[in-house]
Amino acid sequence: MSRFQSLVSTKWLFECISNSNASSKLRILDSTFHLPKANRDAYGEFKQKHIPGAQFFSITDCCDHSSEYEHMLPKPPDFAKYVGDLGINNDTHVIVYDASDGYGFFSAQRAWWMFHVFGHEQVSVLNGGFKKWCEDGYATSDIIEKVKKDTFIPKFREELVKSFEDIEKNLNEKSFQIIDARGSDRFNGTGPEPRPGIKPGHIPSAKNIPYGTVVDKTAGTLKSPEELKEMFVSSGIDLEQPLVASCGSGVSACVLSFAAFQLGKTVPVYDGAWVEWYLRSTPEQRANCPEDTV
Repeated sequence: MSRFQSLVSTKWLFECISNSNASSKLRILDSTFHLPKANRDAYGEFKQKHIPGAQFFSITDCCDHSSEYEHMLPKPPDFAKYVGDLGINNDTHVIVYDASDGYGFFSAQRAWWMFHVFGHEQVSVLNGGFKKWCEDGYATSDIIEKVKKDTFIPKFREELVKSFEDIEKNLNEKSFQIIDARGSDRFNGTGPEPRPGIKPGHIPSAKNIPYGTVVDKTAGTLKSPEELKEMFVSSGIDLEQPLVASCGSGVSACVLSFAAFQLGKTVPVYDGAWVEWYLRSTPEQRANCPEDTV
């Protein structure tokens, strides 16, 4: 690779896999995650069919298990051990993809963001994900290859992560804009949240950009930079000002962070997202949220 890219095509990846010299420098990760209501087994599907040579990266395993919230960022040493066990070191070019119906723009970007948080920028997203890989006619495998463990040294980048306290402080200071990647019904408080005990609604002043809107459905790939810019601007976002991404539990927010990255903008993610905000905030700190009922 003559220069590093954050987005790679299925053709590019196929050619790398076919070149033993190039493929030896890569580690392909299937980072598929499904919402509870999907009733799908991501790892079970991976075992049946995946891109040849891929390893499975579980965002539900590589997380802070001491937290009461789902798949929060792990501690740096835990992340280092997890990816080291997958054969990744600080010089590895990591390719992440997912098998979502949304052409790989759901949980792959969570893995991409996590690597960036821990100081590893040599990570790319497969444009179109596993769905496009299959549509393009490339081979799949049910063989899970054994990899030699390696050593990864993390460097935590706290500027890429926002906490509950950061968001709460911003209610008054308004030092950054917030974009929410959930569907419009959940954002507007008219549709159910997928997790028990959590009502819909949003953080006051947040703007809504459903994560699926980043995809060109005809091509099955990420929209062009011009289209992405229009998507942000038409949603009331000033790309010249600081921006933070949120969602339900910190997964699809990373899709918007990745989309903004294609425009040269670094967008931190509120890791606890709406679930944490709903459970810790006061009713006055929630917009379009139905009143609790007995």
